This record gives sequence, structure tokens and C-alpha cells, in this order.
Amino acid sequence: MFIDDQGGPLMTTHYEVGKLFDFKKVLNLYHDANWTNYTDDVNKLKRAINNSLLVITAWENEKLVGLIRTVGDKESISYIQDLLVLKEYQRCGIGKALVREVQKLTKNIRMTVLLTDESKKTRKFYESLGFSSCDKGQTVAFLQIN
Repeated sequence: MFIDDQGGPLMTTHYEVGKLFDFKKVLNLYHDANWTNYTDDVNKLKRAINNSLLVITAWENEKLVGLIRTVGDKESISYIQDLLVLKEYQRCGIGKALVREVQKLTKNIRMTVLLTDESKKTRKFYESLGFSSCDKGQTVAFLQIN
């Protein structure tokens, strides 16, 4: 069971590590986030998830309410590719719990990185989990989208 910042349980949410789950529920999660680049090609999304290094899901009873997935080489880098929580379940500690579980399961990997949208809310969220923005350090990030 995951715990919140105060040491208590996170709602009645339970978490599962693994890639075996009902894909219709996964699609609902991506639709809720309005991530149409993912949902426009369902087979591509299935392959992406199946090829992920790590997938952790959050459930409220039988309802999929959150998902995090990483890609990487299992040694030097783990890249958080997706972190989604249904809108109605956001700000309940689920996203933090998912990231913390990734951090725990990949603690022997040298570096965890992610690329995400720029907003005060997003910056505050990831900084609260120990991430540093590249614009505040001695690193630089580059991106090419095809």
C-alpha cells in the first residue's frame, strides 16, 4: 500500500505493477487527459505501453484512476514517459504515489528524467518530488518532435 505525505493511506486506492490490464480502461484514462496524440492510434499506444520499462497503475475498486510508465535501459536512465490521473482523482496524492513508487523501483538507475508542459502547478509538483528543472541547473534539454 502507498502512503501519503502524512503517513496515512491514499484513499482506498490500490496500485499494481505490470502491463496486464483492460486496455479500454487505459484508453479512458488517456481520453480524460485529452492526449489525442496517443488515442488517435490505439495500436501504437498498445505497443508503446507493452514496450515500456515499467508500468504502474492506480485503481479505485475496479476503476483505473491513474497510470505511470517509464522507458529506459534499466541501468543508467529511466524516463517517465506518461503520468496520468483521472481529473476527478487529481490532488488526492495518487500522482505523487505513482512517482514515488517509480523512484523506489528504479533507485539503482543513475538518472530519472521527464519532459512535460510548463506551468507553475507542474513545476511545483515535480519539484516537491525532488526533481530539478534543467533551466535551473547546469544541464540543458533538447527536443525534436516528428
